[in-house]
Amino acid sequence: MLFGRKSQMVGAEQALPGRPVRPFSLAPTHAVLGTPLEGPWPAGLQVAYFALGCFWGGEELFWQVPGVYSTAVGYMGGTTPNPTYEETCTGMTGHTEAVQVVYDPALVSYEQLLKLFWENHDPTQGYRQGNDIGTQYRSGAYWTTPEQEETLERSLKTYAAVLASQGYDPITTEVGPAGTFYYAEDYHQQYLHKVPHGYRCHAKTGVAYPVSA
Repeated sequence: MLFGRKSQMVGAEQALPGRPVRPFSLAPTHAVLGTPLEGPWPAGLQVAYFALGCFWGGEELFWQVPGVYSTAVGYMGGTTPNPTYEETCTGMTGHTEAVQVVYDPALVSYEQLLKLFWENHDPTQGYRQGNDIGTQYRSGAYWTTPEQEETLERSLKTYAAVLASQGYDPITTEVGPAGTFYYAEDYHQQYLHKVPHGYRCHAKTGVAYPVSA
């Protein structure tokens, strides 16, 4: 991965201009699950978005969960339309590296996904995760339904209290409604399936999420 070093968010007026359409093509199906990489999704499925540092390892965590239908990596929370990886790594698009998770709520709950999210990175580090420094590595969780919003806000307060009791700083996770998710380039999709010994970086706290989901 490229190590960005931008330590503050770029304003919309300084952000890179981007482009009106995606500048690359994607494989039609998930390399591991064999399901579509892009919607529309089958009825009854829900979508959630998480940012927990390098998106390669984040996606690998979620595609292994029973009940997850599809995953993809991309860029979220910024200004530049249809950014490239190289542009995002400059910190001049405003995006964070994110994972799209499409799941069946009858088989896996949103709270179970949040447990995986909270326990597999350090949500107190601001614009970094471990050795990866820059705004594109910030922690984020973005909801797509009112039920997700309620669960996310409750889980954040719960986990923040547990972390504080263990001496950690306040959670810096960016929380809000999901905006546009821009897919990353095809070689990033299911990267750690294609390159099994590839880079993984998650600065775990080792503190368990207290809700049994």
